[in-house]
Amino acid sequence: MRKDRKIDRISTFIGADASIEGAIEFKGTIRVDGRVKGKISSNGGTIIVGEKAVVNADIVVGAAVVMGELNGTIDAVERIEVFPPGRVGGDIQAPVISIEPGGIFNGTCTMKKAPETSIKRIPAVTTGSGGKQQN
Repeated sequence: MRKDRKIDRISTFIGADASIEGAIEFKGTIRVDGRVKGKISSNGGTIIVGEKAVVNADIVVGAAVVMGELNGTIDAVERIEVFPPGRVGGDIQAPVISIEPGGIFNGTCTMKKAPETSIKRIPAVTTGSGGKQQN
């Protein structure tokens, strides 16, 4: 059973008939259904590569969701998800990487440590003086 994908409201959309070559920098969530060649970056944003998209780019984002064709590198701070019929060719790195059955990945994968700000700390429990429990 497929988990529900957590995707914020799309703030930028590149349609199926669009073709862009160069650098794209965005905030929020971008969905690409057309062709992009170059570099895509965002400080914490999410990229969604639609089923019909062809992306040849180096990508640095908060999260990446791939359902189309992506060739290049992906460096994600939070996660990378590949859903069928998604195809990724290149190097990827993120603390969470998910490739659903039917998704294709050819390249190298590095699981990097999540940033300290996203790790929840549990406070230590003390039992009293000297480590002995007091009644």
